[in-house]
Amino acid sequence: MNSEMARLADYFVVVGYDLDKRGGSEGQGRILQRFPEKDWEDNPFPQGIELFCQPNGWQLVPEREPPSFFVSVLTDINSERHYCACFTFWEGLDNPQLQKAETSEVDEDEVPGLIQPAQVFAPKSLVLVSRLDHTEVFRNCLGLIYTVHVDSLSVPLETVIGNLLTCVIPTAGGSQPGQEEREESLRTITLGAGDRQVIQTPINDSLPVSGSSVAHLFRQLGIVNVLYLFCAALTEHKILFLSRSYQRLTDACRGLLAIMFPLKYSFTYVPILPGKLLEVLSTPTPFIIGVNSFFRSETQELLDVIIADLDGGTVTVPECVHISLLPDPLLQQTQTALSMVLDPELETADHAFPPSSTQPSSLKIQDKEIRAVFLWLFAQLFHGYRWCLHIIRIHPEPVIRFHKAAFLGQRALTEDDFLMKVLDGMAFAGFISERGPPYRPTDLFDDLIANQVERIRQEECYPHKVMNHVKELAEQLFKNENPYPAVAMHKVQRPVESPGHGDPKNLTIFPLLDDVTVQLFIDHAAAKLKGAPPVVKAELKGMVPSGPPLGDIVDRHGHVLANSARRLEVVRNCITYIFDNKMLEAKKLMPAVLRALKGRAARVCLTQELNQHVLQNRAVLDDQQFDYIVRMMNCTLQDCSHMDEHGIAAALLPLVTAFCRKLGAGITQFAYSCVQDHMVWTNMQFWEAMFYSDVQNHIRALYLEADEGAQPSSQESVPAGGQELLGALELASEQSRLWPALSKEQQSERVQKEESTVFSQAIHYANRMSYLLLPLDTSKNRLLNRTGIGDVESVSNSYVTNRYTNSIAGSMAESYDTESGFEDAESSDVANSVVRFINRFVDKVCNESGVTNEHLKALHTMIPDIVQMHIETLDAVHRESKRLPPIQKPKLLRPVLLLGEEFVMDGMRVHLLADGREEATGAMGGPPLLPAEGAIFLTTYRLIFKGTPHDPLVGEQVVTRSFPIASLTKEKRISVTMPMDQYIQEGLQLRSCTFQLLKIAFDEEVASDLAEVFRKHMHKLRYPQHVQGTFAFTVGQCGKTLVEHKTKDKNQSIKTLSKNLVKSAKRTIGRQYVTRKKYTPPTWENRGSLQSEPDEDDISVSEELDPSSLTLSSTIRSSDRQTMSNVVERACCRDYQRLGLGTLSNSLTRSKNEPFRISTVNRMYTVCRSYPGLLIVPQSIPDSTIQRISRCYRQNRFPVVCWRNSRTKAVLLRSAGLHAKGVVGFFKSPNASSAGPSQTDSTSLEQEKYMQAIISSMPSYSEPSGRNTLSGFTSTHMSTSESSDKLRQPKIGALMKQVMGGKDEVPGTFSRGALGQRARVISLSQPRVSGKARKSPGGKWGSIRGSGRLSAYNPDVGNRLASKESPQPNGGPSEALFFRQQRAYLYIIGDKTQLKGGKQDSFQQWEVVPIEVCDVRQVKNSFKKLMKACVPSSSTPDPSMSFHRCLEDSEWMCLVHKVLQVSVLVVELLDTGSSVMVSLEDGWDVTTQVVSLVQLLSDPYYRTFDGFRLLVEKEWLSFGHRFSHRGAQTLASQSSGFTPVFLQFLDCVHQIHLQFPMEFEFSQYYLKFLAYHYVSNRFRTFLLDSDYERIELGVLYEEKGERKNPQVCKSVWDYIDRLNKKTPIFFNYMFSPEDEEVLRPYSFVSNLKVWDFYTEETLSEGPSYDWELVQRGRQERLAEEVPSKPDTSTPKSHRHIIWPCYDSRIRAVPDAITKLLQDLQRLEAELGLPPEKWKETWDKIKATQRSEARLESRTSFNSSLLMSSNLSHQRRSQGVYLQESGVGSSINLSMDCEASSSVPPVAGRPSTSTLYSQFQSTESENRSFEGILYKRGALLKPWKPRWFVLDKTKHQLRYYESRQDKECTGVIELAEVESVIPGTPTMGAPKHIPEKGFFDLKTTKRVYNFCAQDSLNAQLWMDSIQSCLSDA
Repeated sequence: MNSEMARLADYFVVVGYDLDKRGGSEGQGRILQRFPEKDWEDNPFPQGIELFCQPNGWQLVPEREPPSFFVSVLTDINSERHYCACFTFWEGLDNPQLQKAETSEVDEDEVPGLIQPAQVFAPKSLVLVSRLDHTEVFRNCLGLIYTVHVDSLSVPLETVIGNLLTCVIPTAGGSQPGQEEREESLRTITLGAGDRQVIQTPINDSLPVSGSSVAHLFRQLGIVNVLYLFCAALTEHKILFLSRSYQRLTDACRGLLAIMFPLKYSFTYVPILPGKLLEVLSTPTPFIIGVNSFFRSETQELLDVIIADLDGGTVTVPECVHISLLPDPLLQQTQTALSMVLDPELETADHAFPPSSTQPSSLKIQDKEIRAVFLWLFAQLFHGYRWCLHIIRIHPEPVIRFHKAAFLGQRALTEDDFLMKVLDGMAFAGFISERGPPYRPTDLFDDLIANQVERIRQEECYPHKVMNHVKELAEQLFKNENPYPAVAMHKVQRPVESPGHGDPKNLTIFPLLDDVTVQLFIDHAAAKLKGAPPVVKAELKGMVPSGPPLGDIVDRHGHVLANSARRLEVVRNCITYIFDNKMLEAKKLMPAVLRALKGRAARVCLTQELNQHVLQNRAVLDDQQFDYIVRMMNCTLQDCSHMDEHGIAAALLPLVTAFCRKLGAGITQFAYSCVQDHMVWTNMQFWEAMFYSDVQNHIRALYLEADEGAQPSSQESVPAGGQELLGALELASEQSRLWPALSKEQQSERVQKEESTVFSQAIHYANRMSYLLLPLDTSKNRLLNRTGIGDVESVSNSYVTNRYTNSIAGSMAESYDTESGFEDAESSDVANSVVRFINRFVDKVCNESGVTNEHLKALHTMIPDIVQMHIETLDAVHRESKRLPPIQKPKLLRPVLLLGEEFVMDGMRVHLLADGREEATGAMGGPPLLPAEGAIFLTTYRLIFKGTPHDPLVGEQVVTRSFPIASLTKEKRISVTMPMDQYIQEGLQLRSCTFQLLKIAFDEEVASDLAEVFRKHMHKLRYPQHVQGTFAFTVGQCGKTLVEHKTKDKNQSIKTLSKNLVKSAKRTIGRQYVTRKKYTPPTWENRGSLQSEPDEDDISVSEELDPSSLTLSSTIRSSDRQTMSNVVERACCRDYQRLGLGTLSNSLTRSKNEPFRISTVNRMYTVCRSYPGLLIVPQSIPDSTIQRISRCYRQNRFPVVCWRNSRTKAVLLRSAGLHAKGVVGFFKSPNASSAGPSQTDSTSLEQEKYMQAIISSMPSYSEPSGRNTLSGFTSTHMSTSESSDKLRQPKIGALMKQVMGGKDEVPGTFSRGALGQRARVISLSQPRVSGKARKSPGGKWGSIRGSGRLSAYNPDVGNRLASKESPQPNGGPSEALFFRQQRAYLYIIGDKTQLKGGKQDSFQQWEVVPIEVCDVRQVKNSFKKLMKACVPSSSTPDPSMSFHRCLEDSEWMCLVHKVLQVSVLVVELLDTGSSVMVSLEDGWDVTTQVVSLVQLLSDPYYRTFDGFRLLVEKEWLSFGHRFSHRGAQTLASQSSGFTPVFLQFLDCVHQIHLQFPMEFEFSQYYLKFLAYHYVSNRFRTFLLDSDYERIELGVLYEEKGERKNPQVCKSVWDYIDRLNKKTPIFFNYMFSPEDEEVLRPYSFVSNLKVWDFYTEETLSEGPSYDWELVQRGRQERLAEEVPSKPDTSTPKSHRHIIWPCYDSRIRAVPDAITKLLQDLQRLEAELGLPPEKWKETWDKIKATQRSEARLESRTSFNSSLLMSSNLSHQRRSQGVYLQESGVGSSINLSMDCEASSSVPPVAGRPSTSTLYSQFQSTESENRSFEGILYKRGALLKPWKPRWFVLDKTKHQLRYYESRQDKECTGVIELAEVESVIPGTPTMGAPKHIPEKGFFDLKTTKRVYNFCAQDSLNAQLWMDSIQSCLSDA
């Protein structure tokens, strides 16, 4: 074969040191001579050679250096590379510095003292410039010239150089048998100096030649580093090599390029960069550059360059650079293969008998092996690329485009960063243009792609097979580079190493050559070439094979969808149903289809199926069919990426212009107008790929027709795949082969045909694009917002306007546009942007596919017309589509409203979306109830959603979610993509503090401004201007205007009030209070009126009647009178009287022995605005003092008494914290200031006096001995309950310690007296002795684990709460103990932060307990997090966001724990006889919580309905907890946000209720009810911030008689009373209190439970706290169900499924007692009896139960149901498990003994103790029935009573020695029992038992004789056993 010949060298240049231009430190080089002198035409002389000869700069050196050689590479403007081989040697010359010094005496430049050498050496370079890269040949040639010069050989240098410049060698070609001689002569060169070289030209020019440079590169840097560089180069990063050696730099760069084959590097490539050009490094484009390490410091500040240091073996990647690495399995495989090549010993390193030698191959071979690995890698990466080529022109030149998206899609590598970047890069573009053409010479890589892909795929996981393949490839690469292994006839002289050689004198300067001689050589050679016959180039072209198609390749991640066949089946069926018009069937399948369409297979299937229903490019549908098809198309497109890598959008493109529907009058609407809203349509690359694929099909058709005449070409067009593509490339190849043989006319005819094909396609695409880019309603300026067209964010333009409904939105838009008169202008905007987009497209594709300019101009004029025409068609379609009837949607369901509740906005159609709670979505099992479609209603009271689930399987259920508008805490706009119709909707996310979340998306029929109106109304209702705007006030007012009250009235009412306050107070106080009865005040008239004495502060007034006062009271308006009496009620006088705090004696003088009095100092609310009108203060303190003291406290909330312990007479006080200035004064000892008292001093003295008065009021203190002795305290108190106190002390100490946090933090105020810190504390490890019969009631701790807890505290607290020595028996303190720590009389619970700096003297009787109190802000933030935890807005897979983690993060439980902990401490202190004053923050948040909890724990009265109501009224309402402010109820308090202090208190009560279920009269539901309604604003009870505000508004007490609408309850308490009469829902059946029981719950977080109020939900009916709504809703549902069941013939099952978040579980499965009460009511109704109130029934049962219990002889069995109180020794805290919910408290007795309906509830039940024992933590068995039976022993043994347990679950009857016994004595297996029969008494049987009490149990082995306590019991046992047997 003959191949192209080329000159070996183009130019020879001699470059020397330029002595003239030597400036400063840097020398310069200049070209001394160059040959030939004039440039070759085909190859101009490269510039700047002198820079590249000495890249470090030209310098003179003092010593001669050895000659050097390296090759630089220069790239010219046409991207041609020139190889400059530089041979440099040093020549001596006299030092120019010295000569210069002689001529001019002094030279400034010279540095004195440096001794200049006489002779210096200047570099000189011989440079060969060539376009071929034969490094070794160049080295030899230049070496020869130097040798000739140095050794003065006889050959003239001109001859050698002339010969060199005239050498011509073939560029490529290998040895072939016949031509060897000739070839060899061509390749052998001689320069005429007796030398001879054979040049190894590569066989195939396209493969790079690497020598051993690749192997060296890997040796220098290592595998991982080189791979980094490889990936960086392919993904276009900047790479810089550093080395001290120039030749190594060149080699490294050459090696990196070699492993990139078949890609060619097309950016800046400078293997050796001269120092003068270093600024090139800051170029913005990618590069591969080498720089000498000499310049390392200059490269340091490059920020985005990857630096490879060849000498140090490191690669440094800057932080800002991210290199995408190879995709994963490939990277691993490549590294493995490389390490097997470079380090073969690694494989066998661990072998016991390693093979004798596993040396790596020689460097040259190793180099090829590495390159083979990379070839193999590229074959893996690019295999199948030819299947994604689009050939768009064949003649005159093939034009080929690569379809990137399809390639990535079929390889399933769309996510892969590396491959994406490579395919987008320049190198790959070059690869396609070079290797795309189907008819060309092929090389090794083509062969690999075509024939070896299968082999590579099978072997990729077997490294050894891969290695074999690599070795085969390496062999081919090696042969290509070294085609003549035989010839090694190099004969080149080297300079002779003679002894005198180093002597510079011998060396002559390199001579000037005779250019004429050299030129003659060159001219002579040129003439000879002209005369020679031309070399015929017979290129071996052939068709390039494509290799196996991509389609067969399963992607390597194996994304094969499970049950995909089933999904495809669903899609096919659904389409069939649609076209068969079975719409109902289709509708049912729809959700499944939309889910299936997430998978690629299903989407492909959809396009294929739809294709079958298109006839002659058209398919006309009816409205319903059209709607379904469009929905499926939208769903399919929604999940396509904008690249459309699977060709789904491409396949749909012909379909969207085929499916249509008639809209009337010749107007047709096509599907494209409804599927426009997808990114893919605005992606230019998608349109290009589509266009090219269509052009290819048409051109193929063109030639097929031409070739075969009438071959039918109507195959299905499948872009980028299948048989058809194969045809296109093969056909192109065939045409290219024939092309040269065609005549000129034929050629031009073909070119023209192809061009017009492309042109017609361009017109077609301009149309298509306008279809998909112009919105249906072009008047809406929608399109500009679409990415890709305008540059703004994408906004949906599709379904909103295209649902062709006569919606408000549509009509409004229309009217707006016609009025504005800008219609044309706006539509032209849309038109313009579409025209611009299409123009850009047309320009690009027409230029690429060679369309003539005339045609292009024609297109540009056509496009605006096409667009305009389409707009006109669309307008007609839009007009018609509006007339369509709206699509059938579920009808909107109306919610039930309360009386007086009215709609503010009627239902708007919305979709309720699923939030983060998984139950409703079906994620936890169960049907997906959400998303649901329905309507949102805004009423004056609530926000209500009511609708039906999307999922047709549960489509009949109704879903309701609602919350009071007043509880809205956050509203946020969201945008939602609905799964059904792919448009984005606006939505709202509304969060409520009743733990509810409404996440709604407005339906497209709701105009956006309507949604805005909705939001505004919502805000108005949520934050009214004034509290009178809330629902509790506006309820029932028809004209919803808020009346502003005149200010005058307010003061009026206050004045009247204060006048009558005192009088009414006295009347009330005079009355006796009867505990536990609902208190009904006597009427005003009957009460008699008290005359007031002038001094109104005094309430001890004579009770003589005075006629004048009567007339006075009758003149007051009756409403005022009512108010008066109520204020006194409200001031909780009845509670003070019950506690003995406010009673008055009937004597005329005030009773001096009463320590406290009721003060009216605040009757006008002047002292403290937020306190009630009547307050309890110490008797001895006058009102004037109070007014002064109050100033020391925040908000003037001075200490007042709110409760007194009836046993120890200790009192509980509450106040706000002290003002900062008051604190220190407060602790000063009274006698500190002897001088005249200043203002502050006098106040603090008065404070002291106040404290002292409180202390003096305690009986324990009131001994005559006064304050200096402790005897009073010890004698009265200690002796009474010494035993209990001693035992309780450590408890308090420990509590104190916990509350105050750690021992280091105990402040100095505690160390008292000499024994201060050393006082020891008893640590008790045994539980409190509870069996002792003693009077002082003990109280109880909260759970079974109590015994271990006491000793768990570290009781080493040095304060006087914990003293070891008990006082002297006689009560007098012993001398030694005089300073001993004693319990203080008064503890002040204060805030740590305020109590800095106070020091008390050791005799003061009060002590401050500093605690850390939770801030209101903390509560607020914690609550926000709690809501997010319980009701997350979206589900997240992130484990750090799980429910329990979020709950913990919220710290809500910790806050509850803190409040409980402080409360328990206070309870303890009060119970041990110390008074406590709680003065924290402003006295209305935490203080209120603590004080209320303390009273609840200490006083059983507050655990009843009446008591709890009174507690809340007294401590929360009267004492001014700021409900309106904390609940953000009005506009003014909106900014402060919602802070649920009261909810936190209710949560604490709930925790206590859980631990002591038998101590509360009310159920858990009662607490939830309050928690819901305290924020709901349905009642007025919890509005406003204080009594003062309530009176001001006149709402403190409404007239009972004046109520217009009796149904509207204004007070929550009235409502609860009324409801409680009707239903037992608020009642706790387990209520059986112990007298005077003090509760001490455990407060550790581990003991607390999350309140289910936060997490439960009932979607069937909404929250159950608006009772009448729920009842009416249920009645409606029942009414709907009844008529639909006329058919009674089939038996109807009574079972139905209960979903946890949908049904109300408690209503569906009520507890036993509720169920019985319901049954009773039903029976009464059936029998026509007047219904009896449930409470009466219950009380009767209780009474009979009690009497029976008394008669009962044996208490251990049958004593009472739950009422017995003889259990003081039995722990009762963990009560029977209470299920509770919206319908009634329930009791789960977990015994399925007597079926509860058949046995009257009076029947014998096991005692409470039994119940409790079931809940003992150790008990794991299931007990179905249990009790005592006598069992007859074996022969001669007596009858013994045993405790028997019947266990249904284990199916056995067990017996124990006694009930408490844990070890079972014996077991009778029920499986062996044959019968149970009544028995007869036998010998030794117990006497007192009647005959019917005996029964026998017959088993297969023996007969057991039993007797029960009576016949009834025996019958029960027999029945129970029988039922067990029959069940089995």
